[in-house]
Amino acid sequence: MDINYEHYKVFYFVAKTLSFSEASKQLYISQSAVSQSIKVLEKKLNQHLFIRSTKKVQLTPEGDMLLKHIEPAVNLIMRGENHLMETHTLNGGQLRIGASDTICRYILLPFLKIFHEKYPNVHIKVTNNTSIECVSLLEKGSVDFIITNFPNRRFIAGNRYSKLKNSSLALKDIQEYPILMLDKNSTTSEYIHDLFREKKLELIPEIELSSNDLLIDLARIGLGIAFMPDFCIPEDADDIFIINMQEEIAERYIAVAYSDQIPLSHAARAFINMILLQYNLQKIK
Repeated sequence: MDINYEHYKVFYFVAKTLSFSEASKQLYISQSAVSQSIKVLEKKLNQHLFIRSTKKVQLTPEGDMLLKHIEPAVNLIMRGENHLMETHTLNGGQLRIGASDTICRYILLPFLKIFHEKYPNVHIKVTNNTSIECVSLLEKGSVDFIITNFPNRRFIAGNRYSKLKNSSLALKDIQEYPILMLDKNSTTSEYIHDLFREKKLELIPEIELSSNDLLIDLARIGLGIAFMPDFCIPEDADDIFIINMQEEIAERYIAVAYSDQIPLSHAARAFINMILLQYNLQKIK
């Protein structure tokens, strides 16, 4: 079927913004041109792609299905355009990173500062999501690379549980206390559930949140025992402490993941190599 790519591009922007007017602004074309392009596409495909009303625009099931196929293609084309525009230079272009809030705050922040100071003309876009959702972003081509971690986790508690300070607990002992942890959409949640399953133990969290900082605050006020990355735990805190565990918990690794099917932009390669250099690891070519 011979359909102009521009129609798909217009469809993509309307589908992502759910607004004909916002799509027209981002595409620098008139709203009537956007509407006409969608009408042509719907006629060619013989499908209604949007449900239009005076208050909002929604995707039809067919439109949602089409978006799942169009999004990676449009992202790949835009990425190729950016790559060509900034080939062999860091005087422009875009750097798109996917990472969790925790990694952005505790790992990425200093690197972003250094990179921006060194290459101020590179536009940096950071998308915050759970590690699982970041993988989806990478698969769709929405980001150049993602940064995630393999857990080196600690159980911490506040002074309400001070009797545990000099104890060495097993997972079955932890099971007897209220457990505070990240929600089910995180790799951390998967990890701790797997940890308990290996010991044939049942894990029923008392509270599940999307923020490690909130988990620390809740542990401080004695609502339970929190499970989190060791690098999130404040140094020299006198109102929380790390619980000694009998079981060995796997070491943490920071992982940078990118697609080997799509060439890395010059900006993405420079940023990744800056991280690798910091950890005395071999740079990518």
